[in-house]
Amino acid sequence: MDQSLDYNYKVVKQFAIATILWGVVGMLVGVIIAAQLAWPALNLDIPWLTYGRLRPLHTNAVIFAFGISGLFATSYYVVQRTCQVRLFSDKLAAFTFWGWQAVILAAVVTLPMGFTRGKEYAELEWPISILIALVWVSYAVVFFGTIVKRKVKHIYVANWFFGGYILAVTLLHVVNSMSMPASLFKSYSMYTGVQDAMIQWWYGHNAVGFILTAGYLGMVYYFIPKQAERPVYSYKLSIVHFWALIFTYMWAGPHHLHYTALPDWAQSLGMVFSLILLAPSWGGMINGMMTLSGAWHKLRTDPILKLMIVSLSFYGMATFEGPMMSIKTVNALSHYTDWGIARSRRRTGLGGLHHHGLDLLPDPAHGRPDQDVQHQADRPALLGRHHRRRPVYRRDVDCRRDAGPDVARSECRRHPDLHLRGKRQGHLSVLRGALPGRTAVPGRHVHHGLQRLDDPEGPRNDACTHP
Repeated sequence: MDQSLDYNYKVVKQFAIATILWGVVGMLVGVIIAAQLAWPALNLDIPWLTYGRLRPLHTNAVIFAFGISGLFATSYYVVQRTCQVRLFSDKLAAFTFWGWQAVILAAVVTLPMGFTRGKEYAELEWPISILIALVWVSYAVVFFGTIVKRKVKHIYVANWFFGGYILAVTLLHVVNSMSMPASLFKSYSMYTGVQDAMIQWWYGHNAVGFILTAGYLGMVYYFIPKQAERPVYSYKLSIVHFWALIFTYMWAGPHHLHYTALPDWAQSLGMVFSLILLAPSWGGMINGMMTLSGAWHKLRTDPILKLMIVSLSFYGMATFEGPMMSIKTVNALSHYTDWGIARSRRRTGLGGLHHHGLDLLPDPAHGRPDQDVQHQADRPALLGRHHRRRPVYRRDVDCRRDAGPDVARSECRRHPDLHLRGKRQGHLSVLRGALPGRTAVPGRHVHHGLQRLDDPEGPRNDACTHP
């Protein structure tokens, strides 16, 4: 095998297994504390098992153990495949895995014991915060180092989302964790009063936002086109989506502090930016949904795509509900109620269901039979009687392993995740509007060597018209 394609899948598999393990643990703790709300005696009068001790353990396990382990796995997988190089440093990648597991185990021990800074999503005391910073800096070095040594000029949009979430979490963690240690397991925030509250919810909103939104959208832009075997509906929209999302998100934190001591102008600022957030959020959701244009029939037989599309549906619902709840008059009714809790659980549908879909993906070391071009040619499409066949043409390529998503709809682009024979890069072109049994609409552009995926005759050497 070409050494340049000898990717580091070991750390990817390690984080994938950890994701499943910590997901089970975190959600089990969530079930226990939910039951305690109805039957308080379930804490068995043991201080370590009380709701106040286990609730931070649940949130840390689901967001940081389950959620971020999944992002480690997918970001390491995607950055290698789209850059066509091995990870920047195998040793640093291994350190990020074992270091992150050490952080999680430290949380499992210290939080039930009551060692906490009392800041939501940032409860872990200062020694653990320092370890988090070390692991995160190593993560950034591995990820961005891999991008720097890439063999493909273009940086695929999924890597923009992964990189944005890594940089944002670095900034948020460092600023919010500024503390004055009083002992080994006790520290006090450097901020006081309403400034402390503002910093906390700038962190609380954006840490969850960039982890559970930006990071997971990186998964969306790689795995949905990959699984659907369709190009991203609008690559330009994906770039606009990225910049609009990361700019707007940072300003929306004050909506957590409506009707508090925070100045009214800051509350209104958070509300306005929260409402603006609806546009990029739904733009991304629509881009992901419309990527299945011409391939909706796959939802009948592909459970992976079903889970991914349902996760996007949850994302769309949650990102409508969030801006609506940020409106002050609505917030007067919803805040400090179970509505907010329910909304956060719906939001995790994006990550949880997307993870379940990824769990069904095959071993990356082996190709899937139904990704073979000739197999596609021999297998008729499962179309409903009201569907029109939308034939796809592509160069004679070996796409058994790497039919990637980095091609904009109706455009020809150099494809960073398509390993061609002879180490060449080519184009994947989508031809629209052709009826079954007819040629594509003639046009000015002519491409040679294009093959219709459902054509049993195999590759063609004659010219084929391109609209």
